[in-house]
Amino acid sequence: MLGTLSKMQSTLGDEVAYTLPVGDERLPLNPLIGKVLKLSYTGNIFCDACGRKTRKSYSQGHCFPCMKKLARCDMCIMKPETCHYAQGSCREPEWGDSHCMVPHYVYLSNTSGLKVGITRHTQLPTRWIDQGATQALPILKVKTRQLSGLIEVALAELVADKTNWRAMLKGDNCELDLQAEAERLMPHIETRINELLALYGEDAVERLNEALVEIRYPVTQYPTKISSHNFDKNPVVEGTLLGIKGQYLIFDTGVINIRKFTSYEVTVETP
Repeated sequence: MLGTLSKMQSTLGDEVAYTLPVGDERLPLNPLIGKVLKLSYTGNIFCDACGRKTRKSYSQGHCFPCMKKLARCDMCIMKPETCHYAQGSCREPEWGDSHCMVPHYVYLSNTSGLKVGITRHTQLPTRWIDQGATQALPILKVKTRQLSGLIEVALAELVADKTNWRAMLKGDNCELDLQAEAERLMPHIETRINELLALYGEDAVERLNEALVEIRYPVTQYPTKISSHNFDKNPVVEGTLLGIKGQYLIFDTGVINIRKFTSYEVTVETP
């Protein structure tokens, strides 16, 4: 199997089912756990947007020109509170309409511990799985990505807004009472929410009462020491596949973040 990598696709069930896109083909990964898997980087990278060959990947799989012009690569994607759509300077207004000016969720999750995050309404539970969360709870629904970012910034003063990926890969965390955590945190941001309601309308922020989502990953053995594979340093990743969590393949030889190597051309060899 030969083709460019894309982030793993996932389906939530009793256990997350993963598929690895390799070019136009799809490789089911769960049946390969416990077996030897080999990924070999050819040295080629093809832009995820325009398809041109690029010597270096920018913004997870883009060539430099696309990184500079596409809205998906703008800094406001990483910091949504800085959205400049309303100023008329969005790189791609139509893309902004479909990806940013739509409902988003603010959620609490248990990844490497308690964490706050945001995601587009169409990306649940995918976002939680990509981050390796074992528990997740949406607490607010808002009208736009910028609003979700503004609330996340307020909550990030109280809890983490980033995952410690090394801790996440060492095993599942102790269970948290996310409902209780939400009740503890909400009074601290009540003033901020009321300010946003006054600025953007009474329908800008909706408080939720959702059920907790629990997520199990197909892992037979977690690593005690984290060693990362990197195609830029060693083009061959090979070993017995011990499990999958987040966007990481866990081998007996180390771990690799598939999303980091979006658009890298690889050959995949299975038993």
